[in-house]
Amino acid sequence: MYKAAASEFSFQVKTNEAYNDWSSTYDHDRNLTRDLDQAITQNILANLRCKAVLEIGCGTGKSTALLAKIGEQVYAFDFSEAMIEKAKTKVQSSNVSFVVADLKRGWPCRERAVDLISCNLVLEHIKDLAPVFSEANRVLVTGGRFYISELHPFRQYQGTKANFERNQQRTEIEAFVHHFSDFTGAATAAGFSLGSVNEWWHEEDRNKPPRLVSFMLQKQKQT
Repeated sequence: MYKAAASEFSFQVKTNEAYNDWSSTYDHDRNLTRDLDQAITQNILANLRCKAVLEIGCGTGKSTALLAKIGEQVYAFDFSEAMIEKAKTKVQSSNVSFVVADLKRGWPCRERAVDLISCNLVLEHIKDLAPVFSEANRVLVTGGRFYISELHPFRQYQGTKANFERNQQRTEIEAFVHHFSDFTGAATAAGFSLGSVNEWWHEEDRNKPPRLVSFMLQKQKQT
């Protein structure tokens, strides 16, 4: 659930703690951002065929099943053990390996091991984007794709951040505002070219700013 409004019953908690708590209801809560992200990821990636896919921030596995269809091997990372446990019950494909990993540190993945990375609704929780893009470049083969779907900066400017409600109490999850130039600058510095960028609205977003932004990046050949 993503809302801009605050209330006297809201409070902010650290990301890992919050997602462990949210995991029990994440798939069932009304969440237009989650639903839109899943739909556009299906639209953009469904026709790809990959040898190895890395999903960073797999959560409860909302996109993992799709990636298991387009990739011969899928590595699904998340720093929330509770989220991964939920994902394991939903996605039991033999070609998927779930790994608890902190994306702000070195990723447990070999160099040039994957040809697609999918990153969904993750980067708002990471203050410094540079290490993420650097690791993405390290683990991708030359010409590999880095797909990103994130909360649109316009929504962030309005104060929108990931949150969930329980017993009339709203928990807001720690988030950091990233501008378009933060994404494109980090991508260029890490050796990526920008293939496409798109803005997305949910059908209930009439006359509102875009809800999500997506990027398709490609790892350039090193000279």
